[in-house]
Amino acid sequence: MKSAELDKLARRHGISLTRPSPDNREVAISGETKRKILSALKIDLSGAADPETGAPRREPNPATKKIARSFLPDFLSGTRVWGMSLQLYELRSARNWGIGDLEDLSDMADLAGSLGADFIGLTPLHAPFLADPGRCSPYEPSSRQHLNPLFIAVDRLPGFASSPELERQLASLRRTDLVDYIGVAKIKLKALRDLWPAWRQRNVIDQAYDPADFDAFIAQGGNSLRLHALFECLSFSMAERGAGAGWQGWPSDFQRFDSAAVAEFDRGHADDVGFHMWLQWLAHRQLTQAADRARKAGLRIGLYLDLAVGEAVDGSATWSEPDVYISEATIGSPPDPFAVDGQDWHLAGYLPSTIAAGETSPFRRMVSAAMRYAGAIRIDHAAALRRLFLVPLGSRPDGGAYVRYPEEALLQILAEVSAEHRCLVIGEDLGLIPKGLQDDLAEAHILSYRILSYEQDGKGFKPADSYPILALACISTHDHQTLAGWWRAADIEDRLTHGIVPPDLTEKHLQHRKRERRRLKSAFKAAGLDVSPRLTAARASKATLNALTVSAYRFIARSPSLLAAVRLADLTDEKRPTNIPGTSDSYPNWKPKLATRLEDLASIPLLKSVAAAMREERPRHRLR
Repeated sequence: MKSAELDKLARRHGISLTRPSPDNREVAISGETKRKILSALKIDLSGAADPETGAPRREPNPATKKIARSFLPDFLSGTRVWGMSLQLYELRSARNWGIGDLEDLSDMADLAGSLGADFIGLTPLHAPFLADPGRCSPYEPSSRQHLNPLFIAVDRLPGFASSPELERQLASLRRTDLVDYIGVAKIKLKALRDLWPAWRQRNVIDQAYDPADFDAFIAQGGNSLRLHALFECLSFSMAERGAGAGWQGWPSDFQRFDSAAVAEFDRGHADDVGFHMWLQWLAHRQLTQAADRARKAGLRIGLYLDLAVGEAVDGSATWSEPDVYISEATIGSPPDPFAVDGQDWHLAGYLPSTIAAGETSPFRRMVSAAMRYAGAIRIDHAAALRRLFLVPLGSRPDGGAYVRYPEEALLQILAEVSAEHRCLVIGEDLGLIPKGLQDDLAEAHILSYRILSYEQDGKGFKPADSYPILALACISTHDHQTLAGWWRAADIEDRLTHGIVPPDLTEKHLQHRKRERRRLKSAFKAAGLDVSPRLTAARASKATLNALTVSAYRFIARSPSLLAAVRLADLTDEKRPTNIPGTSDSYPNWKPKLATRLEDLASIPLLKSVAAAMREERPRHRLR
């Protein structure tokens, strides 16, 4: 195929012919990249139309673009609210099993309500690899349409009875500073296996766990639920045989859900499949109960759940529905100043031609799975509503390309499903955002995501009143240090320690942080906030940093943004970050627990001070 013909075919199917470079130039992608991406999109290189749709996908016309609007609660037209953000697994409590669980979430809802908060924001609760619990990143799930059974509060299930030996094991799991996912999975799954026979025979009767509801849940879950449960059974079986929990390591005749070998396995493991469907039902029931507790506690938005941008390439989702996923390329990011080689996140994404296709499209099912429990959802990497950067298998990230997605159709689905579930939508619109997307998201009533340290220009930190109304404002996220850690430049030191950034660049970053500290103080002073005269160096005292934290939350609370989030880790003086992007084995990402137990949170002076500041700045009565 001639170069001009290849370019024409690439453009017809939404492939951008250039990508950005670290020095902000547009670099032409190679012919090889075009061919690999076209192949990944299942495009016939003879120039034929898209096999899934029967026609090429055309560039949308801005003049005729129709943007559907997502749901916004009526009460937000007259007030601004605040809530708390946390990782469920990080919660310590006197009763949990070494990992925060859905009963802890219910208790957190009671605490948040008593403080005047209106939502609790959580990182994804998606289904992981139960047979390989060490794969614990919530942003690389096995399936986004199902839940994580490790969050089940086993001790709250009817029929459960403890023992001295079990209590000894649980005490050991509770004492650890890092979540022992392997130990937690072993002990929880054993306890649940012990409970299953009585539940299967309907010998456990409880109003909150009606067997008829289990039957309805299975019927509603349909083939998706059954195949996920079957995958879990196979995953355990294959892991025991040394083939691994992910399907790409399995014998070839088990790598497709519709093979004869899988059908035979299914017939011989009906009870195991039922068990894993039951686990999904238990997680569903307890998450529903937590959402109900949140509403009863006065949280007007309730739970705010996060959606990962993709799924593991070898998980339940790609095994169950191979025809809707890209299989020859993974999601990543092009080279930029902070990642000069680009990034490959090794996540599977939906095919652009299938993501919004049909009344029960993959995207609709995925967002519905979260919205059924939530008053708000956050879409990680909202740029994916318009485009994804795809890295062909075997290529480096700089050999990838941007591919267009059906933005209008995806926004229409979000509008319809959010109205059905009365759930507002937040878009994580950070990083490399295509031109005009933020305007489209605002038109669609999808809230922007504004982080204090990112809201800077050439003059310093932007004033709070410059933040958009349709936004969630926060100090930091799970990918950042706490505010105190940021002030100490712990994030910069971490990147040096883990080899992400070289020493010469680290020194430049430390010098820049000095300027940022001065500029942050200036912004707070300009806003009329108290700033301690002792706040002059990175090594400020705990009391001084606590005062800074209160001022920072007052600052974002004064913004016009409808939502403001208080990060729980900011209030408990955490020294370990949740996650250090760019690390894998060198840091225990997604494992650190909070330093303070759930039962003791209400007595923390900093939590009381920040909550009082948020109530003062964002009172619950309507604005005039």
